Amino acid sequence: MRRFDGDRLLVATHNRGKLEEIADLLAPYGLAITSNADHGLPEPEETGTTFVQNARIKAHAACRATGLPALSDDSGLEIDALGGRPGVWTADWAETGRGRDFGMAMERAHRELIASGAAQPWQARFCCTLVLAWPDGHDEVYPGTMEGRIVWPMRGRQGHGYDPVFQPDGYDQTFGEMDRWEKNRISHRADAFARLIAGSFA
Repeated sequence: MRRFDGDRLLVATHNRGKLEEIADLLAPYGLAITSNADHGLPEPEETGTTFVQNARIKAHAACRATGLPALSDDSGLEIDALGGRPGVWTADWAETGRGRDFGMAMERAHRELIASGAAQPWQARFCCTLVLAWPDGHDEVYPGTMEGRIVWPMRGRQGHGYDPVFQPDGYDQTFGEMDRWEKNRISHRADAFARLIAGSFA
């Protein structure tokens, strides 16, 4: 694995919350961290069919545009009984034309699970794939997962997205009921970042 030895890193996102979370995780390394928004970069079209492909698209587009190393992520929910859907289309299931409605997306997931006839527990996992890319075209891929199951009805108002219907293995609360710091400590993103730190920064 290639170690990161630069002092500047572009986080390939327009999401300010995600930028702050990543900057906090990488704070011990003294990096100057910027985002797509800081460089006026558009969001590239995510045409991949896997988390790795979409994360690579975002990271390498940022590298090509700025000449800086870039870190991107792509994440979503895989439900076994639905053949891994929504997967890379996790956010798309929430699109309404007036913004994202994750209540609607969770209802769709439940409706399709019922229609599938699959017996409970409905096994599922949250996935996060980080790609750290360099301007010379090299990249390192760090996947993270959190195994669990889909529950119904929705429980909790914490978190975001599908958190109220996802109960992680070993816990009796959904992500939607969990304190955000506890969730962040055990989440799929935490798993991916632990691998990133160990592989390219430690």
